[in-house]
Amino acid sequence: MGQGLWRVARNQQLQHQGYSGQGYLTREHGRRIATSNVSNTSHRKQAQGGIDIYHLLKTRKSKEQEGFINLEMLPPELSFTILSYLNATDLCLASCVWQDLANDELLWQGLCKSTWGHCSIYNKNPPLGFSFRKLYMQLDEGSLTFNANPDEGVNYFMSKGILDDSPKEIAKFIFCTRTLNWKKLRIYLDERRDVLDDLVTLHNFRNQFLPNALREFFRHIHAPEERGEYLETLITKFSHRFCACNPDLMRELGLSPDAVYVLCYSLILLSIDLTSPHVKNKMSKREFIRNTRRAAQNISEDFVGHLYDNIYLIGHVAA
Repeated sequence: MGQGLWRVARNQQLQHQGYSGQGYLTREHGRRIATSNVSNTSHRKQAQGGIDIYHLLKTRKSKEQEGFINLEMLPPELSFTILSYLNATDLCLASCVWQDLANDELLWQGLCKSTWGHCSIYNKNPPLGFSFRKLYMQLDEGSLTFNANPDEGVNYFMSKGILDDSPKEIAKFIFCTRTLNWKKLRIYLDERRDVLDDLVTLHNFRNQFLPNALREFFRHIHAPEERGEYLETLITKFSHRFCACNPDLMRELGLSPDAVYVLCYSLILLSIDLTSPHVKNKMSKREFIRNTRRAAQNISEDFVGHLYDNIYLIGHVAA
């Protein structure tokens, strides 16, 4: 009897303090809900000013269920921007899915002009049935033909109306194209000196340091592997063009095309000396200054010293 009364009194006390089984569960559930709300609030605060993380994950999950994004459902300007990053092969594959978008003329025009910067046909009224996709295929075919046989490649471009039969137009095409094999190009320019003359005049060496200008020149017109008449011709043409682009500098330094010619040869020889692993005793700066001023006496010692420093720090002028 006494124990029963004690239990009743104890239960009443627990109920009054809120620690009954039901009360405890209710309080625990409320605490968890509050904690969840606080956590969600903190995540929301972290995402303020940006994308809602929950919405982003939900969207990503739905996209994964649907598959890849359909470009036709996007705004046209956004679809074209995405496709503009593709090369010709990938764009052809994309046309199997999005034919109207991937065959757009602006996309293929961009591919043509980014690979072949100049063609005579760009400045003409397009013929009937013209398309830049077809032009890209012809330019690619012509480049492959040129890399096998330069004369046949140029004749192919002319037969398709892509290039005019003019040394200046051919020179512009070569100057703005990077897909031509440089060995075949060197053979072609050695045979077509008229094209070589126009190609040299396309270079602008104004306010450029002589070794840097020579590097740019040999990036477009590759130097032969051995010394000979063709190398002498290239250096002679470069010397005259460099002087024509920098008349004030030539007067200030007292340089002539012949003096620039001597400096160019000295720079090539110095490049070979400093970069070749077969040369054990490298030419010193003092030796280079002495040898160069012996060949061209009007050149200042400081200027020749700067030439040596450029080759020593940057490297070969005809690499």
